[in-house]
Amino acid sequence: MSNAMYNKMWHQTQEALNSLLDKESQNMMESQSNQVFIFQMLATFYIKYVQIFRNLEDVYDQIVHPQKRILIRKILDGVMGRVLELKNEMVELELTEFHYFDDILQDLKLAPQQLDIPIPKYFLKEKLEVIKGREKILAQILADTGLDIPEKKYTVKGIPLEEAVKLIQIAERARQGRLRAMFMKQIFLQEYRAKQAKILGEKVADVGAAALQIQKVWRGFHQCKKTEKQREEEMIFLGMKPPPLFNEVSATVIQAEKVSSLRNEVQIKHEENYKEALVTIKDDLKLIEGLDIKENLQDQIRHWFIECRNLTGTFPEYPNVEEGGSAIIFSNKTPQQVTEDIIANQEEEEKNKKKNKKKATTSKKPKKEKEKKGTKEKNKEEDEGWKMSPSVFLSMMEEGNNVYKDLWKNKDESWNFPQDYDPELIKQEKRKELESEIRVQVDELMRQELKNLKLAVDREKEPPVKAAKKKGGKKKGKKGKKGKRGKKDKDLTADRTIESLYKELVEEGLLIQALKVNLSDYIGEYSYLGTTLRQVSIEPMPSLLDVRQLIALYGILPLGSATVHEKAPLVKSLLLAGPSGVGKKMLVHAICTETGANLFNLSAANIAGKYPGKNGLQMMLHVVIKVARELQPSVVWIGDTEKTFYKKVPSAERMIEPKRLKKQLPKILRLLKPDDRILIVGTTQRPFDAELQSFCRVYQKIILVPRPDYASRLVLWRQIIQRNGGIITNALNISSLAKVTDGFTQGHIVEVVQGVLTDRRIRQQTYKPLTAAEFVTMLTSMSPVYQEEEDSFKDWYAKTPMGKKRALALTGGDTEKEKDKGKKKEKKGKKEKKK
Repeated sequence: MSNAMYNKMWHQTQEALNSLLDKESQNMMESQSNQVFIFQMLATFYIKYVQIFRNLEDVYDQIVHPQKRILIRKILDGVMGRVLELKNEMVELELTEFHYFDDILQDLKLAPQQLDIPIPKYFLKEKLEVIKGREKILAQILADTGLDIPEKKYTVKGIPLEEAVKLIQIAERARQGRLRAMFMKQIFLQEYRAKQAKILGEKVADVGAAALQIQKVWRGFHQCKKTEKQREEEMIFLGMKPPPLFNEVSATVIQAEKVSSLRNEVQIKHEENYKEALVTIKDDLKLIEGLDIKENLQDQIRHWFIECRNLTGTFPEYPNVEEGGSAIIFSNKTPQQVTEDIIANQEEEEKNKKKNKKKATTSKKPKKEKEKKGTKEKNKEEDEGWKMSPSVFLSMMEEGNNVYKDLWKNKDESWNFPQDYDPELIKQEKRKELESEIRVQVDELMRQELKNLKLAVDREKEPPVKAAKKKGGKKKGKKGKKGKRGKKDKDLTADRTIESLYKELVEEGLLIQALKVNLSDYIGEYSYLGTTLRQVSIEPMPSLLDVRQLIALYGILPLGSATVHEKAPLVKSLLLAGPSGVGKKMLVHAICTETGANLFNLSAANIAGKYPGKNGLQMMLHVVIKVARELQPSVVWIGDTEKTFYKKVPSAERMIEPKRLKKQLPKILRLLKPDDRILIVGTTQRPFDAELQSFCRVYQKIILVPRPDYASRLVLWRQIIQRNGGIITNALNISSLAKVTDGFTQGHIVEVVQGVLTDRRIRQQTYKPLTAAEFVTMLTSMSPVYQEEEDSFKDWYAKTPMGKKRALALTGGDTEKEKDKGKKKEKKGKKEKKK
């Protein structure tokens, strides 16, 4: 697409955002009590913001104007943060991580695919060189230490010469035997035909009957082919089958990819030109307009001196450097406005004196009246319904939207065809910077001038500064500094560089190379029955697409954007719980791939025997957190995390000390701040073996990863077969395969497809198409995830804090009462311990 098209797309998106901000500001003021209406409102806002997010992401990725990109980036971060805030509001309202928007999507006439959370491309583009450099260093360290994973090599056993000759002889004799059998068969058929000809030789062949027979066969064959072709055309027309060249990449798509790569090159050039222009334009302004700005400022301040002297009778006090100097007085004000402010300040001072006298005479109100007021306020709060919590990102979006309206909405850009930087806008910005720099110099000169004026006119002298006060101030300052230093944590590796710590972690196997897996590779389908099931009070099992969305919202977006991580609802830890083979580890690697994050492996099995003792454990965690902070974003992965929180450690695992991190993990979470883009991700396939309370204290968000449903299995079979080189024909009934594999996970399906589609089988597809039976035979040797196992995960999740709240809300209980009971029990427990 052209520059004009992307500009048009941006203007349309801004208009949609503007109308949405207006609606949201109206609803922020109103209080609601109907929960269904509140959820509908929040869900509508959420879906609309996701659409704006998708459009802005495309625009920011392809637009080449550097100054526009700065504004779009600001608005994009604001929209991302607002999406996360609305998600948090819906979670608190419905007390569940999974939400379904079937009816709203139908009303808005949107497809479920449009609800998918996009991952901004700038997450990787902006630090591509850093990521590549880090990967090279990691690969080099792994190669030097011999820890790199070698490719699978199939060992070939040597055979003695005699055995080899025998094998060749056997194969050759078998080949000759097969040829002889074929030859003998041909001789037999010839003799049989000769005998039949002798028996039927007396009869005369009817030429007309033979011709009719040939015509019948040919017409039947021709009609079959014709009906098959018509049926295929009908299925394609109805949308039941894809067109013949549907999976092939068209020439237009290839051309579009080339254009987008060219646009990225133009983006980089324009960005470099813009950075150079920021320096050159400022230098030019300093030479041309610097002296004029200095003279104007001096005249302005002198005029202020005279006006103050005429109005008040004395010269004013010059503002300090810490306060901002003369910028406080003359910030966007004319000299006339400054004089009006002086008069207004005098009047306000007189009024304040009168008010203070009145307050002293009036008596205080009795306590009873205050108590009555307090009870009235409480009753008002109770009467008021639900109100949307204040947003941090709305002000950011409104500010960006206002800049767009003032600057870009009606701007004539007919002169700027290549969409390079606008020099006039740079001049406006740099004039302000230059003025602030010159103002500092002018303030020093004018302070001295004011002193001279006071000495000459009023004969005033500055009071001498007492030395004792200075000493006292210094001592206090020192004490304060000491106190602050005492509170800070000790750096156990202050004498070591980050490079050496990084190398040590790689050699110890704690920092590992993440697999290159995109989040889009986690294939799934939208749940179309979620809303209807919830209306009948049945809690649906989440779909794979819902899980993918949560990973994007809680993991990828905050780690990718620093501003979103600082201001959005903070998620420090995630837990992915589900049966084996549902793709938990794949999702961890996908988070790292999409954000360019480092991956630290602190699984119980991986840290066994490393950094022994308490001091060693402290050192290990200190080094991990230090490197993770320095090279953020980072993901700390704890595989089989239930071992860290075992109820009872099995005797076979006592040697590896699986519970080493149990007490340390809550401390690490407390140390993490909004500035630290570090995410702790735990994966477990047996969460029921862990202590629930300590488990839930560490993991802030618990995501239940289910086995795939029918719709997801149908998509999985189709895409995984095609990715492994398979061709889907009418002979392969994928629908029956998806039905038969109920209970099997993604891991099972991938293993089966890779086992069937060998190189030899792929070559045979032209004359021997794939059939469902080939895949089913391999499935028989695998054990599926049974319904009982899935129910056990559901029961476990129902015992978690979020699960309990959800169950109480469904039964009509009060969650606040439950919280109070929990607090009382904790207090009683503490008292008993003290006794």
